[in-house]
Amino acid sequence: MSNNNIPEKTIERLSEYRRTLMNLHRQGITHIFSHVLAGMQGITAVQVRRDLMLIGFSSDTKKGYDVEVLIDFINGILDSPTPMNIAVIGMGHLGQAITRYFNGKGLNLKIVAAFDVDPEKVGQTIEEIPCYSMDDFEADVSSLDINIAVLSCPSRIASDLVVPIVNAGIKGVLNFTSKPLNFPLGIVVENYDITTLLEKVAYFVKENEENNEM
Repeated sequence: MSNNNIPEKTIERLSEYRRTLMNLHRQGITHIFSHVLAGMQGITAVQVRRDLMLIGFSSDTKKGYDVEVLIDFINGILDSPTPMNIAVIGMGHLGQAITRYFNGKGLNLKIVAAFDVDPEKVGQTIEEIPCYSMDDFEADVSSLDINIAVLSCPSRIASDLVVPIVNAGIKGVLNFTSKPLNFPLGIVVENYDITTLLEKVAYFVKENEENNEM
């Protein structure tokens, strides 16, 4: 099966499996059964087995999955042959928090640059990442071989970044602003609206409380 045919939700779960497995590997755990991995993810063992069968992974079920082998197999599915470089656009509190959290995770992805319009930030090193001016965005993206942009800028200017991102040749966008953005075919975009997610959580909290009162 081509990796392009793997469902989006399966890709998300594979990333979660890998993080869990890497933590287990650091603890010295060598094997894990599907129902244990499933319990740690809050899903069913059937779902875990379906996901792994979908990517062509099989294992000796008598001992469970070999943790190191499964990590390597998932690496082959998720990771590109060479590391991908990431730029954070908007180095306010959110941009700095994203950079601080993400770098050092040991993944095949690396934040290599930040961009901002604030003259007090441009030319500085923030969270160990150089901050460049948006005035030279396209040229700097090209010279630094940046593949992905993370948008943590104010929502009011998010739409203004679509054309520069397209012109710079960026292939993927993770949008943390509250404004959904659309890009031409060929650019992968994930709109991550924190407000919508919080409202979703609040709704189900409310529903649970109402059900418990019945």
